[in-house]
Amino acid sequence: IATRCRTVARAPSGRCPRRCREQRVTRPSIDRVFERRLAELVNYGERNALQGGLKGVEKESLRVTSAGRIAVTPHPRALGSALTNEHITTDYSEALLEFVTPAFTESWELLQYLCDIHQFVYRHLGEELLWATSMPCALDDDASVPIAQYGSSNIGRMKTIYRHGLGLRYGRMMQAISGVHFNYSFPAHFWPIFQDLTRTRRGGADFVSDGYFALLRNYRRYGWLVLYLFGVSPALGESFLQGRADGLEPLTPGTLCGPHATSLRMSDLGYRNKSQAGVDISVNSLEEYVRDLERAIGTPHPPYERLGVRVDGEYRQLNGNLLQIENEYYSFIRPKRVARSGERPTKALRRAGVEYVEVRALDVSAFDPVGVNQNKLRFLEAFLAFCILKDSAPIERGEQPLLDANHHIIARRGREPGLELLRDGRRVAMRDWAREILDSMQGICELLDEGDGQRAHTASLAVQAAKIDDVALTPSARLLAELRTGGESFLEMALRISREHKSYFLELYPPNERRLAEFAGEAEESLHAQQAIERADREPQAPPFDVYLQQYLC
Repeated sequence: IATRCRTVARAPSGRCPRRCREQRVTRPSIDRVFERRLAELVNYGERNALQGGLKGVEKESLRVTSAGRIAVTPHPRALGSALTNEHITTDYSEALLEFVTPAFTESWELLQYLCDIHQFVYRHLGEELLWATSMPCALDDDASVPIAQYGSSNIGRMKTIYRHGLGLRYGRMMQAISGVHFNYSFPAHFWPIFQDLTRTRRGGADFVSDGYFALLRNYRRYGWLVLYLFGVSPALGESFLQGRADGLEPLTPGTLCGPHATSLRMSDLGYRNKSQAGVDISVNSLEEYVRDLERAIGTPHPPYERLGVRVDGEYRQLNGNLLQIENEYYSFIRPKRVARSGERPTKALRRAGVEYVEVRALDVSAFDPVGVNQNKLRFLEAFLAFCILKDSAPIERGEQPLLDANHHIIARRGREPGLELLRDGRRVAMRDWAREILDSMQGICELLDEGDGQRAHTASLAVQAAKIDDVALTPSARLLAELRTGGESFLEMALRISREHKSYFLELYPPNERRLAEFAGEAEESLHAQQAIERADREPQAPPFDVYLQQYLC
């Protein structure tokens, strides 16, 4: 068992800059595979092995009225077609906007693009606002959440019917929750180096996919840390639970909270609900992942069949199976590849392997006008490198429920004093395990900071380490403290911050007029593109919707 001074662990030199008697257990066993890989990476001829990874963000925001009620107006025409606009679309609801950035090598470029999107959108929202938090505004019931509309084309109809199915299966109110997804791919020059580090002969796309699936397995093991560090949904408006308490406590009038919660969005109250308990998707290999997803999509589920698929000539859902399509599977992280037109995600993966990963566990941050910040993105980049460099044994069938339990515990009780998690069948202090992970990431951050005088990744790591030492610094604790101090309800606070964000974007000067003009042009082009798709589907040779759906799902 190794013991190290906490100061030494964070000192770039590895030596304590001052006398310190503070000792602690950093880990129950040494991960020699990780240490060897990291040491070889540090000593490799290319010091920029981890630099230049591609980063993108998909950020969801609920459109609400000036009074904080969910908007029932159609998707604004000035924003283009939700079906064909690549950068401004909708998610589940007609009111749930989704902003999609291109991939950038620099986090600041990504955030600037996201900021420009917000400026453009706010110029066309009139009195409406973008809700500043993940947990939604006041909702009357399921019927108050309008389902997204994508037009009369076959693909447009399929997307809307899929959302009808989600509403039937899980409830529309749950679908009004918003989040931030971080897309990441390692630079191309990393893979030959990683092949050397792993002593692997298997190369090409197969090796890249193997590497990403090793990352996915370790994210399932260690991703609870992301919820602790960045979860910012510990409270919600009581209308969301429709009179239920679900283990939450009153905080301010109209507000329920988990006193030590970090991310109710990623708990059993949100995306990690019990409805998908029977869906078990392996990440031990690309082959097993695709096999399990296709099996779930093709397996009838009696409770869903009883809801009806096509009733009185109208589709209620795409099918009555465990999953309608791949996207219905809610996971903290997904392997992805850009699909061709009409190509299902599993077929794209089978065709050419994994291209990038999508981290889906981030809450929308009320403390950041665009919902995310550079420190968060830089930490995630280093954390994903940690996950791929760590040894990553296959996840046994009995291990996955324990890993899921750790994520659930952190989502519901992550700031609880003395909290313990299960690690290799033993209970360990969460804070000790978190410190060990952050200590291990020090060398990775130094590699990412090579040539950067500001040492931005190392600085981000220090910000996160402070949250382990002082739980009050976590965004979930900060949000609860603001509610307690101000005496506002969750809905009042979120509405106030939403108004502040609107003023921020509308007053931001100087605006990037060139990019705003690009967004306007893309919006207009997307409207024409949707019209062209709809015209093509009206041609005599176009398949009717029933045939189109059968071909897509086969």
